Amino acid sequence: MYPDRVVSGMRPTGALHLGHYHGALKNWVRLQSELPCLFFVADWHALTTHYDDPSQIETSTWDMLIDWLAAGVDPSQATLFIQSRVPEHAELHLLLSMATPLGWLERVPTYKDQQEKLADRDLATYGFLGYPLLQAADVLIYRASQVPVGDDQVPHVEMMREIARRFNHLYGKEKGFEEKAQEAVKKLGSKRAKLYNELRTQFQQEGSEDALGQAKAMLDDAQNLSMIDRERLFGFLEGSRKLILTEPQALLTESSRLPGLDGQKMSKSYGNAIALREDKDVVTKKIRTMPTDPARVRRTDPGNPDKCPVWQFHVVYTDDATREWVTKGCRSAGIGCLECKQPVIDAIIKEQEPMHERAQQYLDDPSLVRAIVADGCDHARKLAQDTMRDVREAMGLSYN
Repeated sequence: MYPDRVVSGMRPTGALHLGHYHGALKNWVRLQSELPCLFFVADWHALTTHYDDPSQIETSTWDMLIDWLAAGVDPSQATLFIQSRVPEHAELHLLLSMATPLGWLERVPTYKDQQEKLADRDLATYGFLGYPLLQAADVLIYRASQVPVGDDQVPHVEMMREIARRFNHLYGKEKGFEEKAQEAVKKLGSKRAKLYNELRTQFQQEGSEDALGQAKAMLDDAQNLSMIDRERLFGFLEGSRKLILTEPQALLTESSRLPGLDGQKMSKSYGNAIALREDKDVVTKKIRTMPTDPARVRRTDPGNPDKCPVWQFHVVYTDDATREWVTKGCRSAGIGCLECKQPVIDAIIKEQEPMHERAQQYLDDPSLVRAIVADGCDHARKLAQDTMRDVREAMGLSYN
């Protein structure tokens, strides 16, 4: 019913590191050339855990945006914006909260997990409990069809789908809906109308997902339908409600898991990260001083790549021939650890060179980033306002 659209965001944590690049940004760069994409700085989400000290949010926001641009996110292909600059996010979050069962929020797997990990913070707030609902609003307000996530975030997308489904069930009622839908069916033409009714029956009586997919594809191709008639027919396929909010799908993207310098998860707080725009001399020093297989006490001791944090960098950064050379040389003590590390150093520096080049223009003239974000916020807000018009009307709040 609505165009395919990808929505994703990041909390502003300041300058990003290579773990962010290989875990998310590389996929963003790929997706922006395949589908319309909206990428946003989730500054309100930063307040869920740092509400008592928001002093770094603004600086971190601009640093992160420059890193996105440095990584290759292209404002001519994707929309970049800041969450709090589109206040409709907050309005939809509020309206969704009126009908979202409390138990849905309490059962989100990361809720208790994060409370345990961040035990030093007071997280007994609605903001922390309700952040999955704000996430849902962030996505549903753009009627996104796909949300790129890792395995651990799939339950959040499923909850978004449940919230959209519940909203459509509660507020997708329309006086005379069935009669209006039947009139819309006639506008398809006799052959398509017959096929639509057959496919609708197959889905509703037999649960045929193939029939549902065929019917949706046919409606997508129907050029003579108005948006409201198309909306009615999509809803009529699955029941007797208009589909006001779109149920997004989790887009499980391939990503390389790059560990930190010590083998743990890469994180600034662990002191084991390489920044996205790290100086090459610093990169060299950090990799050269990385711990290796503890069994290799002397240069002549054989090692095991599987027990060495450097090997995980080879998995991401070097080719098969280099990895074979490393494996043989390490296990036979034919090469030393510094020799093993050099191809990784070279590959990281080569990867970062264009990032430094792309970032420099924004560092020289910060107004360029402000202009990109201003344009992105304007575009995002127009899309959000379109959705909110339908939401307000459905909830009896339009007051026309």
